Amino acid sequence: MSHRYSQPDIDAVYRVIAERRDIRHFLPDTIDPALLRRLLQAAHLGPSVGFMQPWRFIRIAERDRRNAIHALVEQERILTAQALNEREDEFMRLKVEGIRECGEVLVAALMDGRERHVFGRRTLPEMDLASVACAIQNMWLAARAEGIGMGWVSLFDADKLAALLAMPAGARPVAVICLGHVREFYARPMLEQEGWAARQSLDDLVYSDLWGNKENKE
Repeated sequence: MSHRYSQPDIDAVYRVIAERRDIRHFLPDTIDPALLRRLLQAAHLGPSVGFMQPWRFIRIAERDRRNAIHALVEQERILTAQALNEREDEFMRLKVEGIRECGEVLVAALMDGRERHVFGRRTLPEMDLASVACAIQNMWLAARAEGIGMGWVSLFDADKLAALLAMPAGARPVAVICLGHVREFYARPMLEQEGWAARQSLDDLVYSDLWGNKENKE
């Protein structure tokens, strides 16, 4: 008995992976609550080390709080630009978030009390963060399949954002997530379209047995 999906289902999985985009431009339309619930459920089905499920999601419903988050991001955007030195002007021309324009804003965070979870984290405690990233990616892929744009914003001071959201000690924000309807999806990743960076060759990133040892192809 084959456990393989049908070819159309397989094609759909690879398609949504290839067409996922980090979106910065949104339409002002609201997102149906049932759809938002499906996206959150997709995230909640993400894999987690030791099944600890370290993710927490805070929906930002108040406009003033959303504006306050935008202000934190703007502060960090300026500091990041300054840290980029010769690329400062180029960076400042990029649109790096859509917090004020999108239909929904969520903050994805690591829960508090993570020290209780040792399974899979004794030597790699950062696997809790990896688990949250997997949950976010689940949401991203589900959003693309639903025709909803999603942007992951990481330009913020984590301590200031945690204070703004009254997060307990030990909890930590990981991402500001923008969700919303879009006029169109970018044909290529936006930073690639804007000439900021190019996708590297997979062959340059896969090694055989030892670091840096590339397989010979004849």
